[in-house]
Amino acid sequence: MHANEEVRTGRVEPRREVVCVLGASGYITSWLVNLLLQHEYSINATVRDPHDLKKTELIEEESFDLVVEGRIGVFHTSSLCYFDVKDPQAEMVEPVVKGTLNVLGSYAKVPSIKGVLITFSIAAVILIGKPLADDVVVDETWFSDPIVCEKLKVFDFLLSSLITLAKKVDWKFVEENGINMVTINPCMVLGPLLRSTLNASVEPIVNLV
Repeated sequence: MHANEEVRTGRVEPRREVVCVLGASGYITSWLVNLLLQHEYSINATVRDPHDLKKTELIEEESFDLVVEGRIGVFHTSSLCYFDVKDPQAEMVEPVVKGTLNVLGSYAKVPSIKGVLITFSIAAVILIGKPLADDVVVDETWFSDPIVCEKLKVFDFLLSSLITLAKKVDWKFVEENGINMVTINPCMVLGPLLRSTLNASVEPIVNLV
């Protein structure tokens, strides 16, 4: 429908609300994008380098300013989580902390954004050091204990500690800047693929075949 036709008929096509999806080439995000399109959102997305999935521009300050400008919501699903790293601090913690803070910093500059959803990992909340009894409430204060992680002396648990510290830094920034943030901490993610490559949860299962 052309603009002059809209004037003649008195009908105006509704303008789609625009959201920002960071890390749209991921498994979870491919389904998220699919769902958002079904609900008629317009999407401004970023993807990882297909030739180097660990390459990231997350740590560049203000790198997300133009990406989130004018959006009503941000889905940040590009936080890195790998287990085959040589330097967890440089390869995992620094990109996760600085990258997420950069996203939140850009969010804080845009009044149109109503909220941000960020995916971390179950590693950030699984090692609390106390049993999950029936009367225990798991809420936003539930973080893996770095001391518990360190005592276990296993790389996966050390990684849990690092991710936990990163997440705590992000929540501190959120509280100081009045940001509306929701986090999801997935474990294994299984299901049909919308992309050509396997995700980290499915790949070990396929390798057993």
